Amino acid sequence: MSDPIQKVSIIVSKGSLEGVYPALIMANGARAEGIEANLFFTFFGLDVVHRSTIDHIKVATVGNPGLHLATMAGGLPGVSSVMTHYLEKKMEKLDIPPIHEFVEMIADTGAGIYACKASTDLFELAKDDLIEQVMDIITVGEFYAMAAGGEIIFT
Repeated sequence: MSDPIQKVSIIVSKGSLEGVYPALIMANGARAEGIEANLFFTFFGLDVVHRSTIDHIKVATVGNPGLHLATMAGGLPGVSSVMTHYLEKKMEKLDIPPIHEFVEMIADTGAGIYACKASTDLFELAKDDLIEQVMDIITVGEFYAMAAGGEIIFT
């Protein structure tokens, strides 16, 4: 029998509803099991921790095979908003919190919330642009040092 997981570090690279919820659910589940958890937001995943975009995360409808929509249909005006509203209502019925609230809850459990230095530099973001739960902007090397000895999950 293998040793139980003690630590998990989750890389969040997507800024879409279906891209971020798996990471948040996994981090929340890890904390509920007493597992140390850290979230590292990079590239478009930064939208999830950016003050001006966190409350505007939508479902990616173009080229999303899980929606079973033709690519052209997914690109029609309003389709992303309709699908986002639909999924948010379904999640609300299941008592899954909105992204902003979910990030706050996870941070309150002691999980680490970090932004990628290379990505914040690329998108010209400063710590003040990010939500207060972001503990720090760190380099990939610092992330690896933090993740050492644990599992790394890329979403």
